[in-house]
Amino acid sequence: MFNRRSFGKIVGASAVGAPFALRTTGSTEAVSGADAPHTSFAPLRQIKAGELNVGYAEAGPAHGPAVVLLHGWPYDIHSYVDVAPLLAAEGYRVVVPYLRGYGTTRFRSPRTFRDGQQSVFALDLLALMDALGIERAILAGYDWGSRTADIVAALWPKRCKALVSVTGYLITNREKNKQPQPPKVEWAWWYQYYFATRRGVLGLENPEYRRQLARLVWRFNSPTWRFDDATFARTAAAFRNPDYVRIVIHNYRWRLGLAAGDPRYDDLERRLAKGPVIDVPTVTLDGGRDPFTPAGGGASYRDKFSGPYAHRTLKGIGHNVPQEAPEAFADAVVEADGLRRR
Repeated sequence: MFNRRSFGKIVGASAVGAPFALRTTGSTEAVSGADAPHTSFAPLRQIKAGELNVGYAEAGPAHGPAVVLLHGWPYDIHSYVDVAPLLAAEGYRVVVPYLRGYGTTRFRSPRTFRDGQQSVFALDLLALMDALGIERAILAGYDWGSRTADIVAALWPKRCKALVSVTGYLITNREKNKQPQPPKVEWAWWYQYYFATRRGVLGLENPEYRRQLARLVWRFNSPTWRFDDATFARTAAAFRNPDYVRIVIHNYRWRLGLAAGDPRYDDLERRLAKGPVIDVPTVTLDGGRDPFTPAGGGASYRDKFSGPYAHRTLKGIGHNVPQEAPEAFADAVVEADGLRRR
């Protein structure tokens, strides 16, 4: 549906009432091998939502069907600078929030536990939707964003119209996480074990090492994606959040069973550990060059989605699907919405 030739026209059409600005860098950054224009968000908005004051971008008509786009680690909202105007031009209200610990999102109280376990991100999302007056939304994400969207779709399906989930079903079962995987798979997760050590914490606290690590992960995760220094710097600014290190460290340690979560969410985590099936209309995406994509074209997680469903494998695309293949990601959102209407 979307293509690079019409991208400039789409961005222009969505500019009225949509907080995006076109910026041409003249770089060789490419999302799918094309010399695309590069967009940047206009000044972000802030809203009090639950434990957080959330920084977010918004585009499209205020009364359009809502789409919430969720980023991962070590990325930020700029993964969606090309996706958001495409969807806005289709009439969607697009909301792109910084997760806790990233960018301009801040904790409202210094006393709040800097919790990075999976359930709190879902609760953050629900609080944001409540604050924005969004009863139901299409949820779409990758990496941490996929997991967050999956959780809301599984436990609060009435809040999720449809789902786009990169790498499929990512809800964590910590008991299963204790079992080793083949060494090649474990090697790809090296940074999780790094973060399990004091040495890893000190490395992430070092601002220059933090940037070097993120750039290294970008290159490993997306071996065919050509990004320039400006593109990386735009996202790396989000890692200066005062709670970034604590949230990242706690997230990965919690997943490995090396850090306790907040007892308030024990019941939610028990429900998630059972692997609840998702019955909302869903499109799953796999990047063909993503080192974390499971083999089998989505077959390994197909039984976790019981509603209307479609799967796409994107050849030549790595982990950061929305930034590497924005048209395909936007297509998936529209397709998921169409599945809902059948």
